[in-house]
Amino acid sequence: MPAVRHHRRSEHVHRTTATGRQRPAARTDDHPAPERVFWRVPVFDLSSVDLLDVFTRQLRLCKLRSDEHVVVLAEPDSRGDYVAAAFGAAKACGAHVIAATVPGGTPAPMPSTHTGAGPGLTSVLNDTTAQDLLKSADLVVDLTREGFIHAPVQQEILRAGTRILFVCDAPEVLIRNLPKEEDKAEVLRDVELLRRSSRMRVRSAAGTDLTVQLSGSRPEFQCGFADDPGRWDHWPSTMVLCWPELSDGQIVLAPGDILLPFKEYVREPVTLQIADGRIEKVGGGADADLLTTFFEDSGDTWARSLSHLGWGLMRTADWFATAMYGKDELMGMDARAFAGNFLWSTGPHPVLGRESYAHLDIAMRGCSVAVDGTEVVVDGRLVDDARPADG
Repeated sequence: MPAVRHHRRSEHVHRTTATGRQRPAARTDDHPAPERVFWRVPVFDLSSVDLLDVFTRQLRLCKLRSDEHVVVLAEPDSRGDYVAAAFGAAKACGAHVIAATVPGGTPAPMPSTHTGAGPGLTSVLNDTTAQDLLKSADLVVDLTREGFIHAPVQQEILRAGTRILFVCDAPEVLIRNLPKEEDKAEVLRDVELLRRSSRMRVRSAAGTDLTVQLSGSRPEFQCGFADDPGRWDHWPSTMVLCWPELSDGQIVLAPGDILLPFKEYVREPVTLQIADGRIEKVGGGADADLLTTFFEDSGDTWARSLSHLGWGLMRTADWFATAMYGKDELMGMDARAFAGNFLWSTGPHPVLGRESYAHLDIAMRGCSVAVDGTEVVVDGRLVDDARPADG
């Protein structure tokens, strides 16, 4: 941009003296003052530039091809830098790309603060044209605040062969937890263990002793990228989970465990008695009162019923991320997928056909998890070389 040059005038210029009187300035016709140059520096929004590389690497993990079509799905409150980065990454991969923004608002009776409930957007749930757009895409990059994980319409979209990648955590969380291609092989190994097993047992020094029946529990995984047709995944995430019907025993939350979507650390022990996959009794202090009140106020039949259970394998996760961000800035995948955690939840259960908005995810550390006697987590640490366990 050319410089803007401002010239000082040589006539009719006055200066003010110390006494406040003005006197004519010395004429400068013979000796003009040096020219001053001011540069107008344009200001650009560069917030998406640092994200472009990591989004491009992510879409390559999703095996995006140049002949494929991408829809970047957003709502008015989605991050503009994520929309720009996803759009640019799709272009960098040579793919066809459309950015679609639909009205916000979900059917869930709670604020859309990255809760993890995944109810979907009402504007998509009630609009077959929007659904058809998503079904026609090879890859949907879902940048909405809550996603569609527990919305039945998502299964319809996936059955069309569309793969969906959900993204909503903070930039540093995405970059630090960018998955590796080999992560998928690791989670698939543990999924296969769950599929061929009949029982999972979870214990902890705090007092947890829970037995889970695995028959018909449909083991699943998240690896942080969606590379197969009809695949949904969440960036970031590396975990295995299952949807059992029956579980019995006791879960004891210890100080430092994390309650999601409240994004709060447990402050004092909470004891939950479980029978036939349902929370029958909650004991403890303030945190127990919080959970009890949530169950009662939800008015949801399935609020006390257990949903998915499993453990995390994301070794780059930071347990303290929950403390370092505002509640509206992240969904909490560092806690949910933390390597060696035990993650359990309440509410929706697709295997049993239960639809529910009373969805809690509770991430625990310090647990030991054994599947048909094979330890996969011991005292909150992953077991690289699984070995038989006692009991």
